[in-house]
This record gives sequence, C-alpha cells and structure tokens, in this order.
Amino acid sequence: MAKSSARKKREKLVREGRRNPVDNRGVYALADLRTRKTKTKIEMLRKEKHKGRLSSQGFYDEDNRPFPFIF
Repeated sequence: MAKSSARKKREKLVREGRRNPVDNRGVYALADLRTRKTKTKIEMLRKEKHKGRLSSQGFYDEDNRPFPFIF
C-alpha cells in the first residue's frame, strides 16, 4: 500500500531528529476500556427460560391474534 502524506511527514520529523508525534498519543488512545464478563449459569438459564414464552403458549399467533373491535 502507499504511504499517506501524514505518515510521510511523521517519518520526516523522526529523520530530522524531532519527536515522533505518535509518542505524544495518550496511553488510553488505543486501549479498549469496556469491561466484559461472561454470563453466569443462572443468567443463561434465565434467558432460555423466558425465550419464546409468549409464542409457545399460543398468544399472538397468526390464528389467535386479538382483534380490536370499534363500535
């Protein structure tokens, strides 16, 4: 791939003995600060317990849908 003009300017600054602008970037610039945790067994079971609950009991199916009457 071709080098960008910004990269060329950074490399020129380093060649001339000046500070590389990449070093000025903060510690957190490239860090992913989101915390992640895996779901517990209870959370997974709770998800499966409630999955598809309304459709399995027959509510809101194509044939058994509530129909609004306007008088």
